[in-house]
Amino acid sequence: MNPLNTPLGFCSNFLFVPGTRPERFLKALDSGASGVILDLEDAVAEEDKETARAAIRSTWPQFSDEQKKRLVIRTNSPGSKFYSADLILAQELQVACILIPKSESLDQINGAALILPNTAIIPMIETALGLHHLNEIANSNQVLRLALGNLDLQADLGMICDSQETELQTARYQIVLASRLAQITPPVDGVTPSTDDLPRITDDAERAKRMGFGAKLCIHPKQVAIVQTAFMPTEEEIHWAQRVIEADKTSKGGAVKLDGKMIDRPVVLLAKRTLAIAGKH
Repeated sequence: MNPLNTPLGFCSNFLFVPGTRPERFLKALDSGASGVILDLEDAVAEEDKETARAAIRSTWPQFSDEQKKRLVIRTNSPGSKFYSADLILAQELQVACILIPKSESLDQINGAALILPNTAIIPMIETALGLHHLNEIANSNQVLRLALGNLDLQADLGMICDSQETELQTARYQIVLASRLAQITPPVDGVTPSTDDLPRITDDAERAKRMGFGAKLCIHPKQVAIVQTAFMPTEEEIHWAQRVIEADKTSKGGAVKLDGKMIDRPVVLLAKRTLAIAGKH
């Protein structure tokens, strides 16, 4: 089984749910979110880590096969005392995808891939060291796409950002560029801390799309529809994507030009994601 053959590569939004709140798991899946992240890290206190793992383990049989394809487990950070148990849980449940916070090296990602050969990996870039090793992380085994941990990265770099996070624009550009060079799916932008400032959520999501991100992290169900709308392709983008897919089929995956431009794997991935978001699979 190819771990990268997952619809999570085409999601435009991911909704976090604390691992200690199993009563919210199904609600999150029914919220309209494309992907749901069961969180074992920031949303769970140290003394509750095992409780969170137990909650995910006991609830897992209730999920349908379709729902399991949309679920991601965010582990604790590599090197933490909780990380090994998180990987064991992911291995036991055969999860489709894990999100690894504070990813900082190729060895960390490849090590997780060895333990979870059938699981896609989303490394989360949220430290200076992770940003420094960005290209090697993007090219690690089983990486589906990158994600930005904007709040932790600000803290690690000692930044005091304005409301638009202008100071993080360079980091966002680097993550988009690294994803393109590694020929992986466009990355996932970080969270908007406010759940009530709807214009701010809209602006952040629209900025993410303009910069080349393919998705955004959400911390509350009310953010999901706003993000989904912001990433919804235009009719022109849908038409372009359909032409790309048709040209790729005609060439049977070989080299081909469309409108004078070469179509390579990232372009085909972008076209597929565009049609998936638009509901035109």
